[in-house]
Amino acid sequence: MTAPIALYIHWPFCVSKCPYCDFNSHVRGQVDQAAWRAALLSDMAHEAALTSGRKVSSIFFGGGTPSLMPPATVAALIEGAERHWGFAEGIEITLEANPNSVEVANFAALASAGVNRVSLGIQALDNVTLHFLGRAHSAPEALAGLDAAQAHFARVSFDLITARPGQTLALWEAELARALGFGTGHLSLYQLTIEPGTRFQTLHAKGELILPDEDLSADLFAATAAMTAAAGMPAYEISNHAKAGQESRHNLTYWRYGDYIGIGPGAHGRRCGAASERHRKPENWLSAVASQGHGIKAQRALTPATRAVEALLMGLRLAEGVDLAHIAALSGVREDALVDGQAVARLTSLGLVAREGSRLTVLPAGMILLDAILPQVVAVA
Repeated sequence: MTAPIALYIHWPFCVSKCPYCDFNSHVRGQVDQAAWRAALLSDMAHEAALTSGRKVSSIFFGGGTPSLMPPATVAALIEGAERHWGFAEGIEITLEANPNSVEVANFAALASAGVNRVSLGIQALDNVTLHFLGRAHSAPEALAGLDAAQAHFARVSFDLITARPGQTLALWEAELARALGFGTGHLSLYQLTIEPGTRFQTLHAKGELILPDEDLSADLFAATAAMTAAAGMPAYEISNHAKAGQESRHNLTYWRYGDYIGIGPGAHGRRCGAASERHRKPENWLSAVASQGHGIKAQRALTPATRAVEALLMGLRLAEGVDLAHIAALSGVREDALVDGQAVARLTSLGLVAREGSRLTVLPAGMILLDAILPQVVAVA
């Protein structure tokens, strides 16, 4: 039986011009909705022709502000996916949203369109931190949005940022305890990182943004693991926690190195042994769809080594680890050439990784050191 496939739909527009985007068009009112719906459906049809005979296991609407995509467009894309591929049993259809009143107003219509899971970008539960993070919503607005999401969707996730400047262990434990009390089935808990070219990088370089030191970061990570596990929401991926059966099926496709399709501006895909990349700027993507029937800017066959490395780097983020025999069969790289046996033995003696047969797992004590462990373990050049 052919494995199912995941579908990612990228919507690049925001409710208003924002500092996080560099697209020329942001405001919903400027968008020709009929033209965009037709173009997305054309992009989808092109991918369907390349992957016929497979069912879709998950659909994820992401990007700028996908919760402001007209519900009729969302419904048309869901119907198109079902028509082209058919749905796997229990299909997960997720939409990213910000917890503000403008977006929350669309929740009922989006649920009626077929969305059954929402992922909320809450990020913090106090106004001071939300302002620091550049978020447009307030803490009360976020909680109202969470209430609305839980009323309209069968499954709800939200995210929080930890390891923030000035954050103590006690403050994080109190915030996390509150978050666990809201009753969602999934939480994404990310440590704040400094990305190149961002406002945070500028502030960090000036010494105006100081992150917690390594010891405190480790304590925050350990507290997170302990508290979520005690609440029945253990980490199934380094930053993601869920009740049993509530894991993100879409993201698991990425981490398990399954095939996924990306449509819309800037979307990437991995399917049939090839990587695809679509034009990022909306006007360029639209022109490409009009001229060639799809928005692909570039695509390339993935070498066995690339497939092996990608599968290892993604899979070792998971608590379940990776099956080296499966990766060998998938990539064409011999199992004994995938990982450095001496490094695995050394890290095993330190209690950081474990290997049982062809199964290799990074243990909880090793997850905080994952960025250092991966280059040691992965042997494929």
